[in-house]
Amino acid sequence: KKITNDTLAGRKIIKLIEQQGFLTSEILESLNKAITISELDDIYRPFKPKKRTRATIAKELGLEPLANIILNQEKNVDIKKVAMQFLTENVVNIEDALQGAKDIIAEIISDNTEYRKLLKEYFWKNAIIITTNISEEPSVYEMYYDFKEPINKILGHRILAINRGEKENFLNVKIEVDLNDILKILQSKILKGKENDYYLISAIEDSYKRLIYPSIEREIRNYLTEKAEERAIKVFKQNLKQLLMQPPIQNKIVLAIDPGFKNGCKIAIIDEIGNILKVDIIYPTMENINQIKQSKNTLKKYINIFNVEIIAIGNGTASRETELFIVDFIKEFNLNVSYIIVSEAGASIYSASKLASEEFPSYDISIRSAISIGRRLQDPLAELVKIDPKSIGVGQYQHDINQKRLSEALEGVVEDCVNSVGIDLNTASISLLSYVSGITKSISKNIVQYRNENGKFTNRKQLLNVPKLGTKTFLQCAGFLRITDGEEILDNTSVHPESYEITKKLIKMLNLDINNLENNINIDIKNISKKLNIGEHTLTDIINELKKPGRDPRNELPKPILRRDILNIEDLKEGLILKGTIRSIVDFGAFVDIGLHENGLLHISEITNKFIKHPLEVISVSETVDVKILSIDNKKKRISLTMKNI
Repeated sequence: KKITNDTLAGRKIIKLIEQQGFLTSEILESLNKAITISELDDIYRPFKPKKRTRATIAKELGLEPLANIILNQEKNVDIKKVAMQFLTENVVNIEDALQGAKDIIAEIISDNTEYRKLLKEYFWKNAIIITTNISEEPSVYEMYYDFKEPINKILGHRILAINRGEKENFLNVKIEVDLNDILKILQSKILKGKENDYYLISAIEDSYKRLIYPSIEREIRNYLTEKAEERAIKVFKQNLKQLLMQPPIQNKIVLAIDPGFKNGCKIAIIDEIGNILKVDIIYPTMENINQIKQSKNTLKKYINIFNVEIIAIGNGTASRETELFIVDFIKEFNLNVSYIIVSEAGASIYSASKLASEEFPSYDISIRSAISIGRRLQDPLAELVKIDPKSIGVGQYQHDINQKRLSEALEGVVEDCVNSVGIDLNTASISLLSYVSGITKSISKNIVQYRNENGKFTNRKQLLNVPKLGTKTFLQCAGFLRITDGEEILDNTSVHPESYEITKKLIKMLNLDINNLENNINIDIKNISKKLNIGEHTLTDIINELKKPGRDPRNELPKPILRRDILNIEDLKEGLILKGTIRSIVDFGAFVDIGLHENGLLHISEITNKFIKHPLEVISVSETVDVKILSIDNKKKRISLTMKNI
């Protein structure tokens, strides 16, 4: 975006310079030509109030005229003799006088907009970021212990990794350019051909090393970090959207397990709409044979009583051991039950939250976690909205980036997902309702309270009876709230109440059955929109909804993989083809769940035969993919995967 004196930043700088009495037409023209905030800052730099610097002290000592004489580079001038004229009780010798003059010159050079612009251009073309290790101890930053890369090529995830390594005192980081080239650039602009002007050459070098380089290095690193954060936030947003838009596992009774060792595995049996049928604790991960047998009998009893069809296992501590137990259990009793590993990311944070204690006051934290695991399988969106998006764990370096910007971006993603899916007004939680356009936290509480006191909503208009939910809010939110089996069939569509009359005219015009709205509709949009006096976009939206009323866009995506058996890393061999689920996407590739405790790494270069800039161009979080084993490192428990040539 072009920055001009019409912008807030430009106007502020003009005012500040004007207040000092230094604003000229030339400066104003420079501000108008500036295209970045950085350029504005450079123009303002000479007028910026400075702390007490070496140059300001030298000026106070009356050495500015001496500095100007050196800068003017007049021939046949003996600088040492001239310097003697500036000796005072505070400037006691020639060396002090000349040093003060050089300090003033160094600051003048540093504040020069033209010089800084030239040097920045040189930096961006030629500078290299170099990292070295502070200590010899092993760490996750070992690849950066002796690392260098041009700043104009380095990828964002590397910048964030380097920043973290520096913060944790593992890395030294610097931006490096050829000093001789830099000094030549400055000398070519400043020196007038006078040979061996020692004092001016010395001031130029001091200006660069002490003043220019640190500020340019800081600016470059800030810029690289800002761009890396923008990229990381973008990736996090896309990952989060894909995670939230996972297809729900509907109309299934789920037995959810929060794995554990010493304190056992907490289980929660949840009916088709998320109600808690039973909670308990089993001890299948201990070596006690009696406890394992008792755990199997307990599970078998609950599966028979409640007709459980799916077992959801959290992927935290003891997940692998619990999975082994479940596979053995299913085989032993020949049960028609499948299991799935569910990400626990954020479940423990939710379980300890005020929201969870209000929702499940009679259950302890670990039981709430099991409930959350089961519910996020049944309806990922409805359950995950209860958790701070930053805690869901699908970002890269999310704790290192600007938390305010990240939160705002992720909140927007959640709201978009909720509004695109639409929610059931009669089952939605306070958390889910609060993400609907126009509905605040207090209004969502009022909706649930009204529902509890008056029973289910039978039509959307009843929302106007909810305290603090006025006409304006109703117009914003009504189209995103669904009522199944209500008085008005269109209440179970995304058609807004304002369009009901026109929609019914359209239904009548096309001779459709209002009680059976799934139709193949093929009409002349332009012609019909004129007849109904309605916009073509609105008409298209209405027709799409009449084709599939109350549709959930998530159902069009592939369902999660349900398993009945297990893999061990020892079962793998190079070339083996497996089905996997994308768990997380980062700039350099993706982590894929192939049924092991360890996720496999799918490097960006192994995703497709064509060139791609980012994995998100081809794959998405929760997508089911075919992958082939490239290599296995049993010692480090690392598995490399490919999607190419399968």
